[in-house]
Amino acid sequence: MNPELNPPSSSVKMPTDAPSANVQSAEVPQLRKRANTSGQLRRSTLVFLRWGAIIGQSAALLIVSQVLGFSFPLGPCLAMIGLSIFVNIVVTASYELDRRVGDREAGLQLGFDLFQLAALLWLTGGMSNPFALLVLAPVVTSATTLNKRVLFTLGTLATILSFGLIYNSQPLPWSPAGSFTLPYTFRFGVWSAIIIGLTFTSLYAWRATKESRAMSDALAATEAVLAHEQKLSALGGMAAAAAHELGTPLATIQVIAKEMTRDVEPGSPLAEDAALMLSQAQRCREILTQLSQRGDEGDVIHDLLSIENLLEEAAEPYISFGKDISLDVSGIGEEPVLKRQAELLYGLKNFIENAVDFAASAVELKGRWDESILTLTIDDDGAGFDPSIMGRLGQPYVSRRQRPKQVDELAGGLGLGVFIATTLIERTGGKVMFGKSPQGGAQIKLVWSRKNAGLLV
Repeated sequence: MNPELNPPSSSVKMPTDAPSANVQSAEVPQLRKRANTSGQLRRSTLVFLRWGAIIGQSAALLIVSQVLGFSFPLGPCLAMIGLSIFVNIVVTASYELDRRVGDREAGLQLGFDLFQLAALLWLTGGMSNPFALLVLAPVVTSATTLNKRVLFTLGTLATILSFGLIYNSQPLPWSPAGSFTLPYTFRFGVWSAIIIGLTFTSLYAWRATKESRAMSDALAATEAVLAHEQKLSALGGMAAAAAHELGTPLATIQVIAKEMTRDVEPGSPLAEDAALMLSQAQRCREILTQLSQRGDEGDVIHDLLSIENLLEEAAEPYISFGKDISLDVSGIGEEPVLKRQAELLYGLKNFIENAVDFAASAVELKGRWDESILTLTIDDDGAGFDPSIMGRLGQPYVSRRQRPKQVDELAGGLGLGVFIATTLIERTGGKVMFGKSPQGGAQIKLVWSRKNAGLLV
């Protein structure tokens, strides 16, 4: 790539000493690793849900036996409820309730709940019992909080236990006892409805939870990237402020050092020390002068950007990547003046980096405006976006794009970086659109309304 940007409408030279804008580093994998290894359920939640089941089961037994007057094996049913009470007491006394539990412990506790419920159903009519629907609860809970292996295990266990209850259970509590029996066909229909409901409800809960976790991780990564950019910007301002504040004491030191060199005898050790002090003070002043002229000190002038300056700064880190980057800026009416924002710069840099990575030879950056709209367009001459992901671009973890053969498969990609960039651009009031470039490659268009954009002065 040319070491310069080659704008059709203006001659722009870019410096080559800027750091790369790719600051995602290892923060995203670390965030996802923590999310995958930490438990999703607190032990107190499992205990609380079991207490709720105990109260509900006890109330149901009381109403059926005392209010409705139906006959059923009340003693064994109370024993099953007492077993749940015993488990809750043991868990509460032996473990810390405020800790998150792993998938194994959560699966064992939910598996116990399934066995306890199946035992109660066996004593009270099996699949003829209207409360047979409750076998969904432990499985759906696992779908929203535990891994797929535990979900599959609990789902299989619920299916086997409920299927056995079709053909083997005590009579449904009725008056007189045993006078009402549903046919096996109807029981099988009830079982089928419960299993179908269990399957679809669990899959829906699992998929919704998976997407929610992915979005949560991606937003956390976005916040980390934005914090990094803001920290870099703040460091630049601190450096400039330090350079300004240190200028006066260094000037005083330099004056004193000059007076010392005049007053001491030439050639003496003290004269050499005074000369060294003077030279080092001068060197410090030169360094501080460079810091104050870095262009990131956050002053009023630097905090305002023209469209051309914005595109130049965003493209600066990629001018040595071997691709020709051109710049074209024009519009109708007064040119917009932009506020310097970390969200805007990082998002634009990320899109440009992707274009450079996937371009065959050239990337074109365009800035257009009129009285109502500001548009920034990034075009490359690469293979373009994969049609299969066009509708999902900007979502987290979308990572497939048609690549030219010379691009290393391990380099870069359209995944979380595009989601982060899109999210940050939208925070400034912009809209991101993906399409096909006139050059045959990919096109990314960023659009702001001049009335509503939060980045316009």
